[in-house]
Amino acid sequence: MPLVEITYAPHADESLLLQLRSVLPHLVSLAVECPEEPYDGDLQPGDVDLRFRPRGPLDGGGLDVVIEVRSKWYESRAADRQRRVDQLHERIGAATGLADFGVYLSLPVAAWAQGD
Repeated sequence: MPLVEITYAPHADESLLLQLRSVLPHLVSLAVECPEEPYDGDLQPGDVDLRFRPRGPLDGGGLDVVIEVRSKWYESRAADRQRRVDQLHERIGAATGLADFGVYLSLPVAAWAQGD
């Protein structure tokens, strides 16, 4: 289950944020798909967790949007993580028209559990 944190500038348009909310679950799932966690295109509750955060007055950085994706480490994911994040960046830009943004892919050693 990827955790996705979207930090956005105060001037970010709400329609852009709604667009990101719509496209990110599928695009992130494609980006982190691997033999250990295949993506069948049928997202269920809990498959991708999105968290939107406005950039605060003390936060730094100049990008309009930063998207941080955290997903469990698997060797197959780690082997080509730069290709995965480059492709995700390209797909997000194509889907939203967003230009001034960054994507960070983190693959920590982790475990996940959830109820029904």
